[in-house]
Amino acid sequence: MSRLTPLARALRAQQTDAERLLWLHLRDRRLGGHKFRRQYPVAGYIIDFICLEKRLAVEADGSQHGDAADLHRDLALQACGLRVLHYWNHDILTRTDDVLADILRQLQA
Repeated sequence: MSRLTPLARALRAQQTDAERLLWLHLRDRRLGGHKFRRQYPVAGYIIDFICLEKRLAVEADGSQHGDAADLHRDLALQACGLRVLHYWNHDILTRTDDVLADILRQLQA
């Protein structure tokens, strides 16, 4: 078990509204039949959502994101072979269909 597993479990229990909405559409292979996991530890970080089969990470970003630490994190995840997508919480909540369509396009790319 990773040292991040207890934190990941806690984060699953304390989802933001945007994460909860996105998970409603990603869970149970609801988006194009692709399996997603949530709050998944990778390379010392916890990814909001990941499709392991397609090596695609999806992040729901609030106002605290977009700094140098996020860039370093993305580079570390890319070094593990992951593509990382970021969506602002506001966009997830107000433009859900657009966000889901973009994720599906990325899965099919």
